[in-house]
Amino acid sequence: MTTTTAPHAAAPLATTPLGLKDIPAAGGIPVIGQTLNFLFRPLSSGLDMHQRLGPIVRGNAFGLDSLALSGPDAIEMVLRNSDQAFSSHQGWAFFIEKFFYRGLMLLDFDEHKFHRGILQTAFKKPALSDYLQRMQPVIKQGLTRWQKKARGNQFLMYPELKRLTLDIATEVFMGEPLGKAADKINEAFVDCVKAGTAIVRYPIPGGRWQRGLRGRATLEAFFRSRIAAKRREPGSDLFSRLCIAEDEQGNRFTDDDVVNHMIFLLMAAHDTSTITLTSMIYQLGKHPDWQRRLRDEALTLGKASLVHDDLGQLPQMELVLKESLRLLSPVHVLPRKTVKPVDFAGYRIPANTYIVISPIVSHHLPQYWTAPEQFDPERFSPERREHKQHAYQYLPFVVKRLEHKSPGVRVWAINVLSLFGMPAQEAQREICLDRATLTEWGFNVRNFAYPFAEGSAKDSEFRIAAVA
Repeated sequence: MTTTTAPHAAAPLATTPLGLKDIPAAGGIPVIGQTLNFLFRPLSSGLDMHQRLGPIVRGNAFGLDSLALSGPDAIEMVLRNSDQAFSSHQGWAFFIEKFFYRGLMLLDFDEHKFHRGILQTAFKKPALSDYLQRMQPVIKQGLTRWQKKARGNQFLMYPELKRLTLDIATEVFMGEPLGKAADKINEAFVDCVKAGTAIVRYPIPGGRWQRGLRGRATLEAFFRSRIAAKRREPGSDLFSRLCIAEDEQGNRFTDDDVVNHMIFLLMAAHDTSTITLTSMIYQLGKHPDWQRRLRDEALTLGKASLVHDDLGQLPQMELVLKESLRLLSPVHVLPRKTVKPVDFAGYRIPANTYIVISPIVSHHLPQYWTAPEQFDPERFSPERREHKQHAYQYLPFVVKRLEHKSPGVRVWAINVLSLFGMPAQEAQREICLDRATLTEWGFNVRNFAYPFAEGSAKDSEFRIAAVA
């Protein structure tokens, strides 16, 4: 039995915990419940529920009765999972199992630990250094394409970043040359990602769910057809490394394991990175002082290409990345399902209960953050250390030690910054007219224009276009 007391408990801790029906209810539209808030207003609605009703709220979304847990104490209880009371697999299965079957995030307990042990061999420093070097020609090719496209009136950042991250995933992690065949694989990935948040969760012709199922079949066939060759003549790409990876006991992945992990890892690599970079570039466009600081910092390296150790020499970049992730967490909620009873904030949560925890709500709680709605990277500086008041108050999707993990986000950001050599009047312009939408929901982040082109531009050129 897990028992946790929250500082903002909705009810006094009683000797006998209150039951599920005693938990404050969020209400919502009949049948739909909180589904629309989950999709389009997760931050504002989550903060409202936390402030009005406390750190544990009962509701319904996507037809599922569930509990919303918020605040650092709730996140700590769920993610530490000391009693193994929370199943990640059973939580995520409803949303993405059809498309990312048996990915690492959909494995629990000892099985998760076993698979992670084999996967780690593909993410040691020599492998990360090699991925970083392989990324850079792809990035340069993409940025050349950007400069040509930016000569028009408008440059839409989000779809261009999406294409670039997919190109990197295809050539660097899959070991496939770019071309029409790769475009088909990229489209299948996008369809799988979008299907997870489909409101209509049935294979209706032309619907998101059906496109996601078709995308999954395409990806399975693609990876399975190449495994034998990768095992026989492995390269330095991630796909090859997974085909031959083994842990200290000599355990290796089956063909099915390789297929499942590749589909999941490539989704995680391109989708979260695209959202993070979009958020960073938006903030840098809105705050040209920080744009100049980061550009100067990157240029002081004095290198045409980067090595892994360079990524730890960019402290200003790290501050901006952390603050961008705080404001817009790529994964704004994490679902779980209880496999045994749990006590929290004076309530007893029974087994087989869906719960969601919300890092993005914790990232905006005023009791932990000064002016949480403002862009203030220096809150993460060694002098202020605002994020250190609670071990679980800051939990973006990207891990904390940036120089050791996720090199892709940083090297892409550095290369993007190299494009910021534009006339001063252009750098001062606002690049997005829809901050609320951008901050609310990463997967549906709106496109926005960035003025890479030379010369002046009218405000009307910076149009908002919804993601298709």
